[in-house]
Amino acid sequence: MQNLTRIDDPASLIESGVYQIDRTLYRYIEKIGTLKAPQYIFRPLAGEKKKEDIKLNHKALSTRCYAVEGLSVNGSVVNQQSQQLSLF
Repeated sequence: MQNLTRIDDPASLIESGVYQIDRTLYRYIEKIGTLKAPQYIFRPLAGEKKKEDIKLNHKALSTRCYAVEGLSVNGSVVNQQSQQLSLF
């Protein structure tokens, strides 16, 4: 079992990190919203049961999000929603 660290500061989020939210592994995508009401977008890792992106506000981030130590996401992974082109 990997060590989990609670995310208290949103500045510690990195795109190559792996985060556990409600027992599902996610990777951090981006921060959207305003300065007063930021939202943080996470995408589930390949192989997870959940397939939709999740948005967390600051309060939900500090109570539901944990960094998984020792795991990282390869930065060169292509978007899973891309289409394969075929030549005929």
